[in-house]
Amino acid sequence: MRKLLTVCVMLSLWAISLQAQDRPHVFEGAEIIPIAGDVISNGVLVVQNGKIEAVGEAGSVSIPRNAVRVDASGKVIMPGLVDTHSHIGEGDGGDRSATLHPDVRIMDTIDPRSKTFYKALAGGLTTVNIMPGSGHLMSGQTVYVKTSPKNTIEEMLIMVDEETGIYGGLKMANGTNPLRSDGSPGTRAKSAAMVRSLYLKAQEYQRKIEEADGDPEKMPARDLEMETLVEVLEGKRIVHNHTHRHDDILTAIRLSEEFGYRLVLQHVSEAWKVADEIANSNVVGSSIIGLDSPGGKMETIEIFDINGRELEKAGADVAFHTDDPIVDSRFLFRMAALAVKEGMSREKALEALTLAGARMLDLDHRVGSLESGKDADFIILSGDPFSVYTHVEQTWIDGEKEWDREDPELGKYATGGYDIFRATTLHTHH
Repeated sequence: MRKLLTVCVMLSLWAISLQAQDRPHVFEGAEIIPIAGDVISNGVLVVQNGKIEAVGEAGSVSIPRNAVRVDASGKVIMPGLVDTHSHIGEGDGGDRSATLHPDVRIMDTIDPRSKTFYKALAGGLTTVNIMPGSGHLMSGQTVYVKTSPKNTIEEMLIMVDEETGIYGGLKMANGTNPLRSDGSPGTRAKSAAMVRSLYLKAQEYQRKIEEADGDPEKMPARDLEMETLVEVLEGKRIVHNHTHRHDDILTAIRLSEEFGYRLVLQHVSEAWKVADEIANSNVVGSSIIGLDSPGGKMETIEIFDINGRELEKAGADVAFHTDDPIVDSRFLFRMAALAVKEGMSREKALEALTLAGARMLDLDHRVGSLESGKDADFIILSGDPFSVYTHVEQTWIDGEKEWDREDPELGKYATGGYDIFRATTLHTHH
């Protein structure tokens, strides 16, 4: 009887816990920046079961009777930030055995309990594209994750499409980085030729699969490299191409148009020189980084914070990224603020932190804006997003509060230095 009573009590507590999670949460009184609409000065946000139920002006939104009501007066609520290029999670990628590694998966080496995810949460980042390094022409497959640390990486994955099972892109690079690794080409021209040759091989592999028409006797032998590149050729997997100089940017575009794959330009330090060419190409978008301190490589010597302005003016889709730890995840807002300082519109800069990045990951149907039906990923700020005095106070993912600045244990990830992370978390570009 005692064991039975214990089991009944535990089941009751479990049921109460589930019921509490199912209760809608209503955030009232904040200025809400939905991104997919005008700013709401006195807003109401309703979330339940991990999704956004409603968002709108006070008085226009129906508040559920059993809701947990949160007074957010004086605060700002906006979507969680989307970082299209990061190296948190302590993973790695392709090695020096070759310069083309499309079969390598960063997912197989990420530590899902890494404290670097708390750093991202402290910066308001809720969705991140974790990349292998850029020391090779192809360093491997990227992975899209929610930033709440879990026991397994599978619990963090964001599927682009359940049918395809794709949860990331392919990291490519050109310019200086792939020229300085063992087994790499010695020139930019040879780099492009090697990429072109591998895609030609992938096209032939794709043709054999199509001709087999499902007949296992006619199917080519399984090839992990080719399988990945066929996904790229079929548009299921986006290429994220590290590139800096204007001529390297155009080479990346040229290759993508030759083979018809979808491309996101990453970094594009000299985008301001070829903004019109980017806008008139077929690229999905450009994800840019801003640097506010000296240092780096000669090929980035002409990186300027006018990139956002010039890409916006040309009509190109633009997002921001950290390349953490090149820029700390806690400073992503600052990248956009510096772009606004140089003439980028406030509206486009906010979109570049959220919805534009979601589009570049094929995830805009789930994240990047506060709209009914989307994932309840949002952040609560103490003030204007671009003020140096503003703090991220809370970060919510799938309707659960994952980070709170007031929590003594979690708060240190907002204020602590690099010494609160393991030394192995530092990333280099080989």
